[in-house]
Amino acid sequence: MIKRVAFVDFELDNWHTNTFLTIYRKELKKSGFAPVSCHAINEKTGREWAKKNGLNYYSDLKELNRNTDYYMVMAPSNPEKHIELCRKVFPFGKPTFVDKTFAPNAATAAKIFALAARYGVRMQTCSALRHTDIQKYVAEVGRKHVRHVAVWGGGGSFGEYAVHPLEIAVSCMGPNATTLMRRRDGHMSQLVIGFSGNRTAIVNVCCRTNTPFAAAVTTDKETRFITVDGGKLFIDAAWAVVHFFKARKPLVPRAESMTIMRLIDASHKPKALKGFVRV
Repeated sequence: MIKRVAFVDFELDNWHTNTFLTIYRKELKKSGFAPVSCHAINEKTGREWAKKNGLNYYSDLKELNRNTDYYMVMAPSNPEKHIELCRKVFPFGKPTFVDKTFAPNAATAAKIFALAARYGVRMQTCSALRHTDIQKYVAEVGRKHVRHVAVWGGGGSFGEYAVHPLEIAVSCMGPNATTLMRRRDGHMSQLVIGFSGNRTAIVNVCCRTNTPFAAAVTTDKETRFITVDGGKLFIDAAWAVVHFFKARKPLVPRAESMTIMRLIDASHKPKALKGFVRV
C-alpha cells in the first residue's frame, strides 16, 4: 500500500515542490511513497496547482489528514510561514519534514521544535545540501578527524541561500560552533566560524555568481576537495526524506539544525562585520 504524502505550502507552485513531486513520480516511483494531497495558505493558486498536477487539494485540515500519512512543509522561499504551516499539521501527530530555511530566526526555530514536542511529532528539517558526497566522505574518515572545512555556495540572495553552505559546514563539523565573523555583506560574503577544539570553517556565500556548491575538507591526514553533483542533489534529498519517514524518527540532529539557525542569526549582527561574535 502506498504511503500517502501531503505537501503543505504557502504557494504550492515553487521550484522545490515541483521538483520533489517530479522525483517522487520518477526516481522514487518504487519507494512506496507518493504525494497525493496538498494544502496551501494561498488556496486559489493552490487549487490550480493541484488540478494541474493531479493531486487532491483539501481546504479542510481534518479531511486532509484523513488522506495523509506523512507531511512535507515546503515554502522554501518563505520560512516566516513555516510556523503557521506547522501549527496546521502538527496537531495530527504525523511525521513531518520541514524544508529549508527552517525558520526566519533561531527563536522561531525553537518555538517550532517546542510545538513538535507538544504534539509528539517526529520532525526533521534540513537543506538539500545535507546529503551529498561531502558528507559521505566525512562519514568515511570520521567527523572527529575533520579539523577545517572551506565551503562555497551560490544562489540568489544571502538571506535565502546561506543555509546551504552552512548546512554543509555544520554537517561536517558538528553543532559546537562558538564564534562567527562576517567579511562583507550583500551578495558576496565570507563567514569565518570557530568550533570547539580549535576547529574552523570558512563559508563563502557567492550569490548571483556561477559558483557550484563545493567543500575542501581538511582532516588529520589530507585535504580533499569535493564538488556537489547537482544532477543528483535533489534525488538524494528526496530519498533522505523517505528514509526519515521510514525510520519515523529524525535522522538529522536537532542540535545541528539549531546551530545553523544561530549562525544565520549571528551573521546578521552588525558587530559580526567588525569582529567575532558569540554564536
